[in-house]
Amino acid sequence: MCRSVNDGEVRVPPGISRLRNLQTLEGIYAGGGIAKELGNMTQLRSLEVRCLSDDHADDSSDSDDNGYSLFPCLETFSPPPLLQTLQLEGCLTEMPLWLGSMENLTKLYLCWSHLSENPTTILQFLPDLKYLLMERAYKGKRMEIEFFRAGGFPKLEYLTIASDDLVEWTEIEEGALPSLKQLCFSNCMRLMVLPEGLQHVTTLQILDLWNVHEDLIRRLSPNGGPENYKIKHIPVVKYLGQMMSQGFWTQ
Repeated sequence: MCRSVNDGEVRVPPGISRLRNLQTLEGIYAGGGIAKELGNMTQLRSLEVRCLSDDHADDSSDSDDNGYSLFPCLETFSPPPLLQTLQLEGCLTEMPLWLGSMENLTKLYLCWSHLSENPTTILQFLPDLKYLLMERAYKGKRMEIEFFRAGGFPKLEYLTIASDDLVEWTEIEEGALPSLKQLCFSNCMRLMVLPEGLQHVTTLQILDLWNVHEDLIRRLSPNGGPENYKIKHIPVVKYLGQMMSQGFWTQ
């Protein structure tokens, strides 16, 4: 469910948990006690929770210029045991601790979280997580080695990062992301540096660079780019941006 105006969230009625066989519930607002009910919907496999509009401002004391915080709604949320796909859209003042205990989670979408802390700390050792999207999830300018530690994200195959703030990803610890197949940067217009250690992620098959900084493309260019060594082992590199016509990708 979603409202056509601003793609907003929908308030569902008390008693939603009586739909005991419901497996998919998307586009809802989790305030007003609904989060507690969601925890009782034991058959849920896919859940999308939003708090992007100001319609529910009175339900939350935490807000910023980017939207109203999901955190008060979800702080005491107990995730259904079979939940495999979770999408959280809206500002988070901090990462909910229960995220780190979701052993069946395979897909996680963090959208518009605007976290000031590292969002990956409690996610790194989720045993079955295969897909992670972080769209404006982190408002820092640098991602450093602690974001992806050795042995972290053991089954992660697809990682997508979209950020208006990120300038530099400095380093990946060798042994991190041992199953990664596809890495995508989308609309990271300020990103100028990919991490040292990316060359050791030998499982990587596809690198997508959608609208990143021109300096990054120059550094990675197969035509003499000084940091091409980080990506030359990747079979497929796709680039979409202003420099497409300038012959930077000839291989």
